[in-house]
Amino acid sequence: MEGVAGTQGKQKTARSMIYSLGVTIVAGLVMWAFVPHDDGEPELRRVDYRVELLTARRAAPYPVAAPEGLAADWKPTSVRYQGADSDTWHLGFHTSDGDYVQVQQSTGKPAAFIEEASQGAKATEVTEEIGGRTWTRYEGGRYDALVLKDTGGVKGATTVVSGTASFARLEKMAAALKMA
Repeated sequence: MEGVAGTQGKQKTARSMIYSLGVTIVAGLVMWAFVPHDDGEPELRRVDYRVELLTARRAAPYPVAAPEGLAADWKPTSVRYQGADSDTWHLGFHTSDGDYVQVQQSTGKPAAFIEEASQGAKATEVTEEIGGRTWTRYEGGRYDALVLKDTGGVKGATTVVSGTASFARLEKMAAALKMA
């Protein structure tokens, strides 16, 4: 008799555990259903780059570029100046249509710097006069770019305007750049 009673007790315990697990799963699904979900990308935070720009303009051996007069839909989202790393300046923007455009400058080896800043874009034969400067077009799989060598007459200083945006947007950024 004792063997049958022990088996029935184990079955009740197992059944109770399964019911408890089921109730827990249902409760979890109900809570999940009422919690708001945002499946979109998080809002990118606008950064104020004025302090970094002043710092870079004091420290860099070339005229540091930053845009003036861009429309409000150009949102600055990243900025940094690394003096120890070939005096590298970076300023990144997102536009309202989801494009990314960055301005990068450096006194590092031009070929390596352009390769990195343009994410492997290749030089074309096309040059454009923008804002009194001659820029060379680079075309790539991910980024396209406009490249200005010997920025501000400083030999070895390179400026790259690159990103996922169209050449028209890249040209707009290049035209807005004030170098000081």
